[in-house]
Amino acid sequence: MTTPVPYEVVRRESETADTATIALRPVGAALPSFRPGQFAMLYAFGVGEIPVSVSGITPADQGLVHTVRAVGAVSGALCRLRPGSSVGVRGPFGTGWDLPAAQHRDLLIVAGGLGLAPLRPLVVDALTEPDRFGQVNILIGSRAPDELLYRAEIGHWSAATAAHVAVTVDRPDDRWTGEVGTVTPLLHRAHFRPHDSVAFVCGPEPMIRATARDLVHRGVPAQQIRVSLERNMRCATGHCGHCQLGPLLVCLDGPVLGWERAEPLLSVREL
Repeated sequence: MTTPVPYEVVRRESETADTATIALRPVGAALPSFRPGQFAMLYAFGVGEIPVSVSGITPADQGLVHTVRAVGAVSGALCRLRPGSSVGVRGPFGTGWDLPAAQHRDLLIVAGGLGLAPLRPLVVDALTEPDRFGQVNILIGSRAPDELLYRAEIGHWSAATAAHVAVTVDRPDDRWTGEVGTVTPLLHRAHFRPHDSVAFVCGPEPMIRATARDLVHRGVPAQQIRVSLERNMRCATGHCGHCQLGPLLVCLDGPVLGWERAEPLLSVREL
């Protein structure tokens, strides 16, 4: 679909000083169902549109949830929207996480910074029916405590006896009593059977590379590691070429890829 479909903002929550989560509900006919890991093109009327991953899906009213960081004109306009505002939505676009592939296996969900947003639907699904999996590990990294997303929800996830949840920050403040450092060392205390695990990783590219390589070193097969890549997507249809990564177009072939496909490309400088 090329024409944006009108959705209404029904809820807005400030996550950090520059990041907000908006819940959307279709005004009329809804778009086809989204899968976790896919993205929508969100249009701020009179400003422009950008790609934003879904951070929540509400099947009951076919609503969508998106977490947006204000880094430009369009994302800033989306962050400022209030309940009752209208947004144009196109989609769904891209590949999803494929959580069913992890059934009966240990699960590793590893997020860095804003990368927690596309992984949030996986966490919700995994904790809704934890018996479908072995050990569930949720490992989260943030630059600073005040940049951590979904803080209240993380508290609920930590209380879930079915999951091992660990959070770390790069730059602690005086009130932080948790882990300090990058997210990768959290893997040392996670409980998983390497050859019988599936990992889902999203965050800054250096964090993705370090995490995936560490998992492979520990014995997790590359094809059982899925990563979400971020490139400068504009058209979401593969026509403009802005998101090209070697032979791939991230808007069509990604953003979720198996590490066996992503690793050779991310190893090439300036690609």
